[in-house]
Amino acid sequence: MPAFCSAGNYKLKDTIYAEENTGARSFEFDAAVAEVFPDMLRRSIPGYAASIQAIGTLAARHAQAGTNCYDLGCSLGAATLAIRQNIAVADCRIIAVDKAPAMVEQCRGILANDSSDTEVSILEADVREIEISRASMVVMNYTLQFLPVNERVDMISKIHAGMVDGGVFVLSEKVVDEDPKVEKLLVDLHHEFKRRNAYSDLEISRKRAALENVLIPDTVATHKQRLADAGFQHSGVWLRCFNFISIVAIK
Repeated sequence: MPAFCSAGNYKLKDTIYAEENTGARSFEFDAAVAEVFPDMLRRSIPGYAASIQAIGTLAARHAQAGTNCYDLGCSLGAATLAIRQNIAVADCRIIAVDKAPAMVEQCRGILANDSSDTEVSILEADVREIEISRASMVVMNYTLQFLPVNERVDMISKIHAGMVDGGVFVLSEKVVDEDPKVEKLLVDLHHEFKRRNAYSDLEISRKRAALENVLIPDTVATHKQRLADAGFQHSGVWLRCFNFISIVAIK
């Protein structure tokens, strides 16, 4: 039975954007963010826990013997853990990649406490510089949105080229709706979700300003066209909550 897992300590509360000195600072994955990242994800991304659990289920079904599974932009390793604890075949290796030193350091500590047998390599590197080879599963969980828009096609194409037949690619992203009225509704619902998770209006406003020009979302149609252009003939949204989606693509 696929297990649900998480990475990090939920007891450390995210108060970064409640502090007076964070008003005009751009968002970055530094030590302060790494320390409270599990709480930040839980309170900021609706459906996040469900997406991690579903990644574990996919790993149980699609991870193939003699192949690699990649977690690109692994942060603290929640998706890596979900894959590792659900792989049902031998001789399958996980490669987890993140360029933020603070994230990598904590991820290594978290994975060291997991007793699963599957080999995991945690690399401190830019995902754009990683070779993808013999991949039966690739995960980009809220990572592509932080890459320059003009480099996203090449990233997806590299992933497709490095995958084996029958492999799955999971792409989770924040999206923007093509209909302005629907987009406003989704943004309002997301902000209400954050308020109900004890973020103040000031924190919500500051976080949104900090992410401007750092996180650049695409439409669902753009994502699907990019996947098709890269060679993925089969893709679809398999999870959605407000303006947060997860797409699965099959090679």
